Amino acid sequence: MSANLATFSVPKSSIKITITQGYLRYLDSTTPTLNHLNMTIPAGQWTCVLGRSGCGKTSFLRYLAGLLDQQIEWSGELQIEPANCALKDQIAYMAQQDLLMPWLSVLDNVLLSSKFGARGDFVAHDQKVQALAMLEKVGLADHANRLPQQLSGGMRQRVALARTLMQNKPVVLMDEPFSALDAVTRYRLQDLACTLLQDKTVVLITHDPQEAIRLAHHIYIMQGNPSTAAFLTTLESSTPRTFDAEGAQLQQRIMACLEHDHGDQCGDENER
Repeated sequence: MSANLATFSVPKSSIKITITQGYLRYLDSTTPTLNHLNMTIPAGQWTCVLGRSGCGKTSFLRYLAGLLDQQIEWSGELQIEPANCALKDQIAYMAQQDLLMPWLSVLDNVLLSSKFGARGDFVAHDQKVQALAMLEKVGLADHANRLPQQLSGGMRQRVALARTLMQNKPVVLMDEPFSALDAVTRYRLQDLACTLLQDKTVVLITHDPQEAIRLAHHIYIMQGNPSTAAFLTTLESSTPRTFDAEGAQLQQRIMACLEHDHGDQCGDENER
C-alpha cells in the first residue's frame, strides 16, 4: 500500500459517530438483523464495512440515514459529536444504483435535492451555478443538458456523485456505488470520490476488499448471526493507495474473515 504516511486532520465541520450495543430487528421478523453492534466512525475519515451478502450492511446504512424508522425496533446508544445536530439532517446517501430521473437532464438531476428547498429565482440561479461547478469537478460540464439514458454507466455514477456533493453534508453514506462498473471505471471513480469527499465522514459499504484497502482509514467486517461488527484495522497512509505486497497481505486477512463467516447464513441472500 504505497503512500506517504499522513497525519489525520479533522475539519471543524466533521462529525464523529459512535454506536454502542446496537440492536436492530425488522418488525416483520422475530430474528434481529444486528446485535451487540459496536462501531466508531471517526470524523473526516473513510470507514469501510465489508461482509457477506444478507448480513445487514445495507440495513445498517439505512438506519444511519433515518430510512428505517417505521420498519424496525432499535435499541442501543448512538452518539454524534458535535451533539448539537440531528444525524439524519447531516447525511447524504449514495446508493448502488444511480437513481437518476430519466426525464430530467443531467443538470436537473444534480439540482434535484435543492429544488425542494428553492426560495426564489436568485437562490435557484445560485444553485444552478453551484451544480454546474459540481459537474465540472466530475468532468461532465459539457453533458449538463443530456438525459441520463444518453450516458455510460460510469458517467451516470459521476452524476450521482455530483448530486451527492451538491447536498454539501458532512456525512456521506455510500452503498456499493461502484460495484456495477468495469474495473478501470471503478478505479477512476474511487480516485475521484476520494478527492472530492476529502474531509467528509464517509461510510462505504463494499464487497471488494481491494476497494476497502485503497480507500479506508478504518475497516470493519460484519459477521455472525445476528451480525455484529468486528474491527479489523486502521490504515494510516494517505489515500487512494497503490496496491502492493502489504495490501495483498491485508486482503488475505479480510478474505480469511469473510470465508470463516460464510458458512453461517444470515437471513436472505438478498440483503435488506
